[in-house]
Amino acid sequence: MRAGNQKGRVERAIRYIRESFFAARPFTTLEELNRQALAWRNREAHSRAWPGGDHRTVAEALAEEQPRLLPLPLHRFDSDLLIPVQSGKTIYVRFDLNDYSIPPTAVGRQLTLAASESTVRIFDGNQEVARHRRTYDRRQPVLDPAHQEELLKEKRKASGSTPGSRLSQAVPESKALIEAAFARGESAARQTNDLLNLMELYGASELRAAICEALDRKTPRASSVEFILNQRRRFSKRRAPIPVDLSHHPELENLSVTPHSLETYDDLAKDDPDEQ
Repeated sequence: MRAGNQKGRVERAIRYIRESFFAARPFTTLEELNRQALAWRNREAHSRAWPGGDHRTVAEALAEEQPRLLPLPLHRFDSDLLIPVQSGKTIYVRFDLNDYSIPPTAVGRQLTLAASESTVRIFDGNQEVARHRRTYDRRQPVLDPAHQEELLKEKRKASGSTPGSRLSQAVPESKALIEAAFARGESAARQTNDLLNLMELYGASELRAAICEALDRKTPRASSVEFILNQRRRFSKRRAPIPVDLSHHPELENLSVTPHSLETYDDLAKDDPDEQ
């Protein structure tokens, strides 16, 4: 019977908190919610009459009972959520629909993610390799600038043997666009390949102008550069024909095509009286 009474008290307390505190209460972060909870506890919850007797308040009953309570443990109980994670080809691991960055040296390794209400930590074995403030948004990249810089240093060391070296030499502005796109979660290799294809189609000078415009618009992506190039070609009246790469077909370089009169097509459109 005593256990049932105790359960009923707990359920009534939860119901009181739900209806008196949580109902229609706006908040955006856990820190803000905790501040509101402390203010509500001190101003409303502790000032109400003690259920065991109206001659004292909840705060007075708590002060009387506190000396009889056991002290809190010296070491905080670890309640973090632990899950195994592993990145693919990028410096991000996914947790709760958001992506958190890790050092390039940890890419592809089996890692452990520890999440508290405010912090996300990532471990390689017993070594902590990343720490981030937890976000409760959706589909957001959470990037540590040190991880980005470490990855860019590795890419710069290998730039002499990659297609990106040819792009950066022909269009130096492409470096700023790729780094800005990478900071927004885009693949640097994908952006490089797309820009190289655009340079083959439009030439280095046109690509340079489109990249500068994309950076000014704060849309640092190869798709934005391609859109700008298409717009420039559509509205330019003096656009030169796009050069055709015949390096793989040298037999076509000296090919000569003799144009013919377009009146031939008019004759084809005329009705044949014999067929009628």
